[in-house]
Order: sequence, then C-alpha cells, then structure tokens
Amino acid sequence: MPIYEYETKKQGSGCPRCITPFEIIQGMGDPPLSKCPDCGQSIKKIISSCRAAVMEPDTENGRVEKRIKEYEKNNMWSHAAELADKHSAETSNQAMRSRALDNYKKAGYNPSSIEKHSNVDD
Repeated sequence: MPIYEYETKKQGSGCPRCITPFEIIQGMGDPPLSKCPDCGQSIKKIISSCRAAVMEPDTENGRVEKRIKEYEKNNMWSHAAELADKHSAETSNQAMRSRALDNYKKAGYNPSSIEKHSNVDD
C-alpha cells in the first residue's frame, strides 16, 4: 500500500500530528483525506520527495563477460579461463572463479594443480 503525506492547510496551526507533514498508509483507490484524523482540522495531500538510487551497470565487468563468452564460443578455453581467473582475482567474484576452473578443465588442465596456485582466498 502506498504511503501518502499530508499537512495542515493553515500553516502554524494544528495538533502535534498535522502541524508538520505526516504520513498515512492508504489504498491507491482511497479518496484523499480532507481532515486530520486527530483534531479534524483541514489538511491537504502534499507531493513527497522521491528517494531513489540509480545503479549504473559495471561496464568493465560487461566487457570482460563479453570477451569470455567470445572465447568460449570459439572453444578457446585457456584464454577464457585466464581472463575469468584474472577478473575473479581482481573482483573477488566466486562465480567467475568457478567459471575459470570449468574453462581450465575444458582446456585440459588439472584442476587440483590450478587451485593450489590460486590468488583468490576461499
């Protein structure tokens, strides 16, 4: 359910609830309140400030993913493994580390010898 903000129509007057902006949870189809629920003074709905976070995609990670996929598509397993391994060490990305190990296996490397030389703390 949305949260709506209201305040008194007469600035500087009202009860402790409506003298400053206050919030009310209402259904979207409910009519706006016209009176304070506590004192009955006339109130109005106000526009709330919106707080939002915009997440930018990690372009470097996207470029690395694209290159790894290209290597995998062309059966260049050792190239894909090395790139994934390097990226996982830089970012501590365990999923990327697992992908690197899978690609090392496909390239014919012994996984146990690779894990001994890992730069990533498990």
